Amino acid sequence: MTPEIVDDHGSRRYRKVVSISQRNNLTLSGHAGQHALAVAEAHGVRTMWTLSGAHVFPLYDAVVKAGEATTTRIVDVRHEQTAVFGAEATAKLTREPGLAVLTAGPGVTNGISGIAQAYFSGVPLLAIGGRAPAWRWGTGALQELDHPPLLAPVTKLSTTAAKAADVGPVLDRALSLARSAHRGPVFVDVPMDELYSFADLPLDVTPPAARPEPDPDAVAAIATALGSAQRPVLVLGSDVWMDGAEVAARRFADETGIPVVANGMGRGVLPRGHELLVNRARSTAFKHADLVLVVGTPLDFRLGFGTFGGGDDAPSARVVHVMDSPDGIAGHVDLAASAAGDLTSVLDAVLAATRPAPTLGEWAGRLREAAAAAVESDAPLLAADGDPIHPARVYGELSRVLDDDAVVIGDGGDFVSWAGKLIEPGRPGCWLDPGPYGCLGAGAGAAAAARLARPSSQVVLLYGDGAAGMSLMDVDTLVRHQLPAVMIVGNNGAWGLEKHPMRFLYGYDVAADLRAETGYDAVVDALGGAGETITKPGDLGPALRRAFDAGVPYLLNVQCDPEVAYPRSTTGI
Repeated sequence: MTPEIVDDHGSRRYRKVVSISQRNNLTLSGHAGQHALAVAEAHGVRTMWTLSGAHVFPLYDAVVKAGEATTTRIVDVRHEQTAVFGAEATAKLTREPGLAVLTAGPGVTNGISGIAQAYFSGVPLLAIGGRAPAWRWGTGALQELDHPPLLAPVTKLSTTAAKAADVGPVLDRALSLARSAHRGPVFVDVPMDELYSFADLPLDVTPPAARPEPDPDAVAAIATALGSAQRPVLVLGSDVWMDGAEVAARRFADETGIPVVANGMGRGVLPRGHELLVNRARSTAFKHADLVLVVGTPLDFRLGFGTFGGGDDAPSARVVHVMDSPDGIAGHVDLAASAAGDLTSVLDAVLAATRPAPTLGEWAGRLREAAAAAVESDAPLLAADGDPIHPARVYGELSRVLDDDAVVIGDGGDFVSWAGKLIEPGRPGCWLDPGPYGCLGAGAGAAAAARLARPSSQVVLLYGDGAAGMSLMDVDTLVRHQLPAVMIVGNNGAWGLEKHPMRFLYGYDVAADLRAETGYDAVVDALGGAGETITKPGDLGPALRRAFDAGVPYLLNVQCDPEVAYPRSTTGI
């Protein structure tokens, strides 16, 4: 029998008659913060990311009052962007909704970039905002701002829970929507006076909307297109992981023998070394393919906007698009076929109906050879002994010490681009990068989230020196919450992703230089972590071992060659 908890709250008195761990068909009596926590936990939330603000105190009080009955941990940060990025990374790693609690006004506006990143990445995230008191609205109360219109363009729902009794039902609806295909962030703010107020809440939880089984005609069309393809390529994107379809995707690749290019969190579905993984032959694959099957990622700039082919043997390639919801299917490309729905169901249905072309083994072998040639070509860079250090040498050393389940986080432009090329995850769900929105500053929050979600795994945060300046203060968060991570700053004293193109376009560069002398490791040391500056390539290996053994946030400030630019294509491919 659940004990009753009676507590005084100012002149009011409330009684919590059910534990937070109990779910449907019960009634919770308490303040609106308790309602919010109960609903969030029922939808799978386990971490509350926040920066303290009086507008949202009842949400913290709910966790404290719940005591051992709650499964939620409060992680307080130094900047609201880190709270949202932490919540977003939590959702990516656990495939459960992330929760960011933001105080009113600047607390909410500071979180918008992280919410936008979650929107473009299809990540289920709930941002709860404080709001100026309803009874004072329109009189100039502190941080009085109508937030929902600001958040509407980058959320699936942006609204106000106007009354205490509305908080539970509105959050339930919001979280159900966030978890439904296509996943994404939702925003709900609550007037301060109502969040502190008390009401009875019927505790019912709405599951995500069910997705229909794949259309048999769409499945047949995809199978027909694949069956006639001589040089198909399978692209696996982040939604393969987010949709829990990584097993089906690997089965599909293994049984059809179709070569695979993976991006985003689709990386690792085929682990490094898999004979069908041809990321290193990406350009060759896309240029010479006669059909490209894209699963779980939009046909955006990362995939040349869906334009493939161009080789003599394939002036253009047919494109098949498979997404978790109909609104994700590309409308700007003339598709050979498409399907929407649960990605495991779609892949299994197409697999059952597909008969690959008999020449597919030759095509896969051709791409394996191209991938092997690319690896061989890069081998000298991975062992480069130059001074300053070539960024590829960093990854040559790092790849030797990474475990298969290591979580690797990219927060940067030029330096992280080298990682995307040279580091291949050993398992799915282990790679985080800025995604299609390309927002920097997510690193510290993602590192904290990774340590919480994967307590026994290596956590490696790859920072460009520009990106490091956006969130390095939140090493304090890692220290306070005892969340060790290894951080590597590729310090070339520049915004490299801008410096080199600007030189190419104009013959000069401005607003692109930083201080290579900045002691990023000293910043971490001052915040309670540790680190060191690396100037010689031969020192990288021993320094990495010290970092992984340190048991505290540890930063390697690697002096990289500012004249080395990551080689880029202007086509998006």
